[in-house]
Order: sequence, then C-alpha cells, then structure tokens
Amino acid sequence: MDIAVRESGLHPHIKCLAHVVNLASKRGLAVSRVARLLGRVRRVTTFFHKSTTATAVLANKQPQLELPRHKLITDVQTRWNSTYEMLARYLEQQAAVSAALSSPEIRRNAREIDTLDNTDISDVEDIVKLLKPLKTATTVVCDEKEPTVSLIMPLKYMIEQSMSPDENDTQTIANMKSAILRDISDRYSGDCNDMLQECTALDPRFRSLSHLNNEQRESVYARIREKAAGPHLPRNQTSDTDERTTRASASTPGAAEQAMVEVETAQGAEPVEGERQMQDVTQPPPPKKTALEDLLGSSYTTLEPVQSSRGIEMEIVAYRNGIPIPLNSSPLEWWKVNAYAYPILAPLAKAYLCIPATSVPSERVFSTAGDIVCAQRSLITPEHVDMLVFLKKNQS
Repeated sequence: MDIAVRESGLHPHIKCLAHVVNLASKRGLAVSRVARLLGRVRRVTTFFHKSTTATAVLANKQPQLELPRHKLITDVQTRWNSTYEMLARYLEQQAAVSAALSSPEIRRNAREIDTLDNTDISDVEDIVKLLKPLKTATTVVCDEKEPTVSLIMPLKYMIEQSMSPDENDTQTIANMKSAILRDISDRYSGDCNDMLQECTALDPRFRSLSHLNNEQRESVYARIREKAAGPHLPRNQTSDTDERTTRASASTPGAAEQAMVEVETAQGAEPVEGERQMQDVTQPPPPKKTALEDLLGSSYTTLEPVQSSRGIEMEIVAYRNGIPIPLNSSPLEWWKVNAYAYPILAPLAKAYLCIPATSVPSERVFSTAGDIVCAQRSLITPEHVDMLVFLKKNQS
C-alpha cells in the first residue's frame, strides 16, 4: 500500500488508526500469559454456547445473584474488540458462571472446563482496564459523519501515555504495555507526522496542541504559516463564500481588520476575539459580482491585502488565542461560521480536515447483515435483506 501511494504521487499515506490500534492490541493479546487466559475463558464461553442445558442453568442463576440476564460472548479472533467484550462480559457474569458450573445438572459435562482462580480474575480485570482506552479510541475514529484525521495524533498520544510503564503493574500488564507501545510508537512518522500535527492544529478543538511541547507547537504553526502564505490551494477549490469574503476585504478598506475583531461570547468564558458563536450567527448576504468581475475575474485577479504576511500572522495569533471549542462540537461547522474571521486559514482547514480512508464502514455492513440473517429468519429474501441493511445503516 505504501509503495502504491508513493508511485501514484499521493504521499503521505495516512493509515487507518482503527487498523493500527487493532494490530497493536493483537500484539498485547499475544503475550503468553494473556493468550493462556484467553484460551481458558474461550473454552468456558464456547461450552455455554453449545450446551442448551448450561445456558438454561446460567439464565436461572442470574436473577438469583441479581445479575443482568446477558449471554456470554465468544470472541472472533480477527476482531480484537470482541476479545475485550468477551473478557468484560465474563467478569460481569463470573459469579453466575461459577454457580452454573458447580450445579449437578452440568457438572458431569463440565469436568474439562478449567475455571479461573482469584489470581486469574485479577489479571483479567487488569487486562480489561488496560484495553478500555483502546476500545474507546477505536469507537471514536470510526465516526463516519465528522472529520477524524485531526483525532489521530491526540489519540495516539493518549494511548502512548496509558501504555507507559508503572511500578504497580503486574508482570503480565507490563509485558502487554511493552508489546503495544513497541508496535504503535513507530506509526505515523516523518512527513505523515507533520501533516497530521497540522491537521490537529487546524481543528479548533485541539488548537492548543497540549500534547506537544512549546518548540513542537511553534514548528507546527510555522509550517501552517508557510502553507497559508503560498499557493497551497487552487483558486477554484475555495468556497464561494471565501471568494466573496476575500473580494470584499480587497475592495473595502479595513474590511479584513474588521472581520478579525468580531467578538464571540464563548459559553461561560470571556469574549474571544475574531470568532463567532455557531448558534446565533446570521451571515450577511455577500455582495454581488459586478459585470466586469463576472467577465474577467478569472483572468485578472488582484493581490488581496489579507494574503500578506502580516494578515496571516494576525489570523494565526487570533486563532491560537481563541478558546478551544467543546469536544462534542463539529470543527467543520465551526469553520463554516468563522470563515469570515479567518479568510486565509479557513480554506486550508477545509482542505485538511477530512475522514481518512478506512475499511471499518464496509466491515460494519457485513456485521449488520450477519445480525439480520439468522436462523430465525432463514427464509428472508435477498431483496428484503438489502432493504433492512439499508434502513439500519441510514437511520437517523
């Protein structure tokens, strides 16, 4: 894949973070002690799946022990998150499982089942606690409606911090952390790292770049300043709004400076210079093109004053001094609202903030189809399967 990207001139290749986390997690789960624990838990869950008697006894024990009536989960080894869910469900139902295996109805058939002792349970709890941030990160980067490229470096930093050695770690957890950290630390290096850091800086949620030191922050914004000053985007890639804003700033003296000092009152914070609230902003109608602009605008363009180094520096300083927006906000919606305040940075953010190519959505379609086509619905027609999958994947 890397060679194909280089040969096609699409370098750098932004790898899917969900796939990277999957590979790193499998490294951790391949640690010998962990692999043995997984094998023992897998035998227990498989036994209950195959035995209707054991399943019935487990269902009877659950209300007696005031546990939720959940079935045990057997993992799919190609999907590490199913292994996490198997361990988490086993811990939830541990008391019911032990009670069911010791009942006379299934004791004879469960002689070869090796239950976990207290030390094993403690290790499984530590494993689930260690893998939870990875599971959450996988869920976050699989979003199909918001740009996720700016999340890669903050999430990678979070994973590396959670995998740092701790003197209180058991040997099993220390080995898992070492394996995961060794696999993920070399990902996204070189030009790919530089580009992803710039994407993160252009996301107003992470513009403080708190995961970097001061020198690294200055380096990132210096690269953004350089790209904003150069012809990084073709003229026809900028939005109509950005073009009209630039023309207005060029034709009206002081328009760019006025846009830079528009005030936003942030939620519970001091007013932020140069930004607007997304909730209450009604953008004024842009000026219409003159006949001369319509005829010769593409051939004869003027050098807009906002493209000067001073204008770029003003925008970057104002942007960096702004308060980061809440993490549940949309960066694209924020840039849409604040494009007038940042006419130079807005097209750059529009080009950078995207969703990297990933196979997760297509894999989810297969999982959805597998949930729909089951033994109880074996006579369903292919046309109805297509309709049900479509409705499931497009529900609001």
